[in-house]
Amino acid sequence: MAKRGGFPGMGGGMNMNAMIKQAQKMQQQMAKAQEEIAEMEHTATVGGGVVSATVKGTNSLLSVKISPEAMDPDDVEMLEDLIVSAVNEALKQAENENAEIMKKMTGANMPGMF
Repeated sequence: MAKRGGFPGMGGGMNMNAMIKQAQKMQQQMAKAQEEIAEMEHTATVGGGVVSATVKGTNSLLSVKISPEAMDPDDVEMLEDLIVSAVNEALKQAENENAEIMKKMTGANMPGMF
């Protein structure tokens, strides 16, 4: 005879109230993680320190800093490449840190969530 009041595979029947409480707790954890992520800044420096980029945890670019020695009018393409590299590295740092925060808050691995 089948047990009542539970879901298959839930180890004896987790009641609906417990499931709702667990979902609410996870929702609160997610909101807290999103707030923490939104406040974070990530900076990457490339080219031996001549170009740096800073992004927010929400993947928006805040600033790009370029040292005067990086400005060679005969090699604009190199400077452009350094800028792209710095921005991409800062975004990568943000993504990795965001994944770690979400994993810590929820106990789940959710890459690419933000």
